[in-house]
Amino acid sequence: MSNKSIMLASAMVAVLAAAAQPVLAADAAKEKCYGIAKASANDCAANGHSCAGQASKDMDPKEWKYVAKGTCVDMKGTLKAM
Repeated sequence: MSNKSIMLASAMVAVLAAAAQPVLAADAAKEKCYGIAKASANDCAANGHSCAGQASKDMDPKEWKYVAKGTCVDMKGTLKAM
């Protein structure tokens, strides 16, 4: 293997490893707010799909988004899945 091939392979491994890292935990100043996410704008898994951006309808009571702590109810959301 040439040096160029080794460097390319190393770079690919680094990119794949970075992509596989889990999403960092939510900021302590934020909370999950259910029922406010727009379609394709949820923050993580619900309703049988695997993760963020897969909500199929607006304001689904099982989908959530992170919001600033204390603002969820003002946004007409709830702190627990409905």
